[in-house]
Amino acid sequence: MLPCYRSRILPILSHQLKLQTHTHLTKANFSSTTRWSNMSDTKDESKENGGAGAEAHQFQAGTGTDREEDQWKTRPPYRVHEDNDRFEAKWTGKCHCGKVEYQLSREKPLASKYCHCTTCQRMHGAPFQWATIFHKEDINFTKGHHDLGWYDPTNKSTTHHLPCKVQCAYCRTPIMDEGRNMILLFPTLIDGINTKEGREAFKAQCHMFYPQRVVDIKDGLPKFSGLSDESDLVNEDTGETIPDSAPEKKRKREE
Repeated sequence: MLPCYRSRILPILSHQLKLQTHTHLTKANFSSTTRWSNMSDTKDESKENGGAGAEAHQFQAGTGTDREEDQWKTRPPYRVHEDNDRFEAKWTGKCHCGKVEYQLSREKPLASKYCHCTTCQRMHGAPFQWATIFHKEDINFTKGHHDLGWYDPTNKSTTHHLPCKVQCAYCRTPIMDEGRNMILLFPTLIDGINTKEGREAFKAQCHMFYPQRVVDIKDGLPKFSGLSDESDLVNEDTGETIPDSAPEKKRKREE
């Protein structure tokens, strides 16, 4: 009986050994291939976010100021005013979720305008943007200035490169446009904007990039084909651009 048993069992054991050896080799090859694949798929973080690396400013949490790119926290408009700065708040504003709150020390903006350019339409998801101009020192963030996200529309990156769009990094409410010298704030974030005092203080003075409009607005305000004062006016009734009507060009001719 023993020779018969061995003749049947030994081929089976030999076959199982071959299967196990093949399985181990296959797993080893797969593991090696996976490691090489992961190495080849590794992202070059130095090229992310417009060259700012993986830790760009889409979500600025924390209070560190050791990195050069963190120095925005100590400069206007983001520098938090101390009690002895005598910052007298005239208006307050906040985003939709309330994580970002700020104060304004100026009773009225330097200027208030409606912008109809296609970039503002797309970025705000609205027919036009209502923007008011302030100095960077006019704003004081009382909450959430570490919870801001940036978008550079020129390079289409999330780096803090001026000029840039600033929003709450949580609810994505547009907070302001930050330029090199000024900021554009959005009056609909202001507490009390729907009051008589609020509407009067932030009342718009003109329309910009009116030929790009998606709605006609006949409110009697000056309508410019491009930037206010620098571009020609647009006839409110006909929608046609009036040649040589730019106020700034007129002033230069008169001089």
